[in-house]
Amino acid sequence: MKIKEFVSEFEKIIPAKQAEDFDNVGLLCGNPEREISGILIAHDALENVIEEAISGGSNLILTFHPIIFSGLKSLTGKNYVERAVMKALENKIAIYAVHTAFDNDFFGVNFGICEKLGLKNQKILMPKTQNLKKLEVYIPTDHAEQLKNALFAAGAGNIGFYDECSFSVAGTGTFRPLEHSNPYSGSLNIRETSQEEVVSVIFENFKQHQIISAMKAAHPYEEVAYQIISLENENQYSGLGRFGDLETELEEEDFLQIVKEKFDLKIIRHSAFTSKKIKRVGVLGGSGSGGIKAAISAGCDAYLTGDLKYHDFFQAENKILLCDIGHFESEQFVSQQLFEILSEKFPKFAISKSIGKTNPVNYFL
Repeated sequence: MKIKEFVSEFEKIIPAKQAEDFDNVGLLCGNPEREISGILIAHDALENVIEEAISGGSNLILTFHPIIFSGLKSLTGKNYVERAVMKALENKIAIYAVHTAFDNDFFGVNFGICEKLGLKNQKILMPKTQNLKKLEVYIPTDHAEQLKNALFAAGAGNIGFYDECSFSVAGTGTFRPLEHSNPYSGSLNIRETSQEEVVSVIFENFKQHQIISAMKAAHPYEEVAYQIISLENENQYSGLGRFGDLETELEEEDFLQIVKEKFDLKIIRHSAFTSKKIKRVGVLGGSGSGGIKAAISAGCDAYLTGDLKYHDFFQAENKILLCDIGHFESEQFVSQQLFEILSEKFPKFAISKSIGKTNPVNYFL
């Protein structure tokens, strides 16, 4: 399988286009035409990881964090980013980054954290907004089923754990073919009447091009009558963070102790105790200060994330227990999640997880 073919199949599971706008995900470097010899999964594509790929015979590294993020204007080896990228290119190794595409995925980073904590009734903490659209297209009744199949195959009509969702309304359409037209039916300059259906489907905005292309290819008319409507609905199955409920409520000290054990932590930085028991827990892997208000609004008793700053802890205001468990620590299960996804999707590939250390934070206790 070529790298470009792998990317196409992988992005059917975790679409790169569901990443945040600021992010740099996808194939960062490497020849997409090259055949894959093996895949190495890593948290960060540092030099030691590149060396591990070389020694293990892998020429594609699937990394969580993008090694190339912004501001890369030259490749001279003057810093750890340039040295890693140069080593990868020199050894014909490609790097693919998934980052916030996996953060926003329903079964992504934050799902992994919630599963580790055993949270029930899980929901997205900050659902994506304004990324859903509705297509309404008019088509002759006898072609409606053909059109629906094409739209569904292109990714339209997916709502949560349901697919092939649509709605149709029957009606009567009129048209008059003019000179230079090539009508599917009817005669020039004569008004025609046809029995049609309005087929409606919902889709995520990044799928628009492929869905419109599929619609036009499956439609019998020379001129397709359709409209695309942007929706204000929250996408309850895509977004940053997650929250859920513990099986039984816990005292704050007991909750923190469980978190330390589950995440193998040496320390947890947290806000002042609220004297309330912990039942609902919000999580956001990585740098998650932007989710504090959402966690409070969702009624969370505790919020786990990384990279909280001094002033961030003031936002607790005795409403919530804010817990900084560390950036890497909150994302530590990602490699295993990706390994399981790839092993199921590509069972014939040589897939391995990196054993190289990438977390730059050390502790002295």
